[in-house]
Amino acid sequence: MSRSKKTLLSDDHAVALADLFRLLGDPTRLKIVVSCLRSPLAVSDIADRLGLSVSLVSHHLRLLKGARLVRADRQGKQVYYQADDLHVRRMVEDMVTHIAEH
Repeated sequence: MSRSKKTLLSDDHAVALADLFRLLGDPTRLKIVVSCLRSPLAVSDIADRLGLSVSLVSHHLRLLKGARLVRADRQGKQVYYQADDLHVRRMVEDMVTHIAEH
C-alpha cells in the first residue's frame, strides 16, 4: 500500500469527523465551546455570558459532551464544563486565529 493511502481517512473516521464539524457548524454550539476553552464554567455562567436560556445551553452541552468536545466535572451540586482536551482546545483556537487573519 502506498504511503498516501495510509494517510487517508477511513470511511468511518470521515463520517465521525464530518459529524463533529456539523456539531460545531452551529454558531450557538461553537460559542459555547469557545466560552469553555480557558476555564470551567457552570451552565448558568455560560448562559449569562452568551445571553441564552439555561435550558438551551444545557441541550447544546449534552450534544457537545456526547461528541467529546466538552467534559463535565461535578463539584457538589454544580456542574462545570470545559473543553474536553488539548486537541479540542487547539483545533478551535487555531480556527479562530485562522479566520481572524483575514
